[in-house]
Amino acid sequence: KGAKVLACSHLGRPKEGPEEKFSLKPVAKRMGELMGKDIKCAPDCKATDEVKELVGAMAEGDVLILENTRFYKGETKNDLELAESMASLADLFVNDAFGTAHRAHSSTEGVTQFLEPCVSGFLLKKELDYLKGAVDAPMKPMAAIVGGAKVSTKIPVIESMLDKVDKLIIGGGMVFTFLKARGLSVGNSLVEDDFLELAKKLEEQAKEKGVELILPKDVACGDAFPADGKEVG
Repeated sequence: KGAKVLACSHLGRPKEGPEEKFSLKPVAKRMGELMGKDIKCAPDCKATDEVKELVGAMAEGDVLILENTRFYKGETKNDLELAESMASLADLFVNDAFGTAHRAHSSTEGVTQFLEPCVSGFLLKKELDYLKGAVDAPMKPMAAIVGGAKVSTKIPVIESMLDKVDKLIIGGGMVFTFLKARGLSVGNSLVEDDFLELAKKLEEQAKEKGVELILPKDVACGDAFPADGKEVG
């Protein structure tokens, strides 16, 4: 509709600043192919002179992708200086990334302190509408999958789901806390020992409410973590 659109995102987990393999240049190229127009990738996500020049040269309807926000360590720490710099390039903020909306990062939460209005995009609204419908008026039978590294951060979610679902599937690293609570050996896997009793309690609650709580029956075993370890079983 004539807007000048700046798109920003992250890719991967760069460790020490910019890494070419995590650049968003291929994303800009592919987006351009899909949209049938030339889309450039800025050399930075901050308001450097070069980036400001690119933004200033945009015509109505143009799209410019800012470089990977995680090339700056401050992104995941919600660094306000970084957020203010990114925000200075725009007039308003649209968050359309449901998968990262829960994170208080510079490009998701920090920029909202410097831009107004801040709104959700159509995809984010669609996801929220779907989630609200699935949780508030679920079609039965219903199963939910809960993942993540730690049980401690998922307690409210699990307890809430036990009142709504017929099956609850546990995945991710927190599986091992549940497995150890059952008395199984989990080696050096990630376990929250302080929450073993809670894991037992959650299983008991699930049983009382007629909810089938499902854990993996098989796991890949290795001699080290992460992926550079050798699989041994």
